Amino acid sequence: MSGRPLDVLEASLEEPVTVHLKDGTTYYGVLAGYDQHMNVVIEPETDVNDRVDDDLDGEFAVAIEDTTIIRGDNVVTIKA
Repeated sequence: MSGRPLDVLEASLEEPVTVHLKDGTTYYGVLAGYDQHMNVVIEPETDVNDRVDDDLDGEFAVAIEDTTIIRGDNVVTIKA
């Protein structure tokens, strides 16, 4: 997937994503929304374990339990 960042987010709406933050935390959930500042809203995905293997770097992502808003300033990468 390539293109402008907001176009990539638009194409990833309602899809499972892995969000890596500056502090090293990684979250897994369904991309429910975003804005022009790349703040993202992720919701829990049904049928997912507490920790999900992230194929990107072999680390684990924490599956969210509630709707979560992540400020765009904290996001390093979003993997669809």
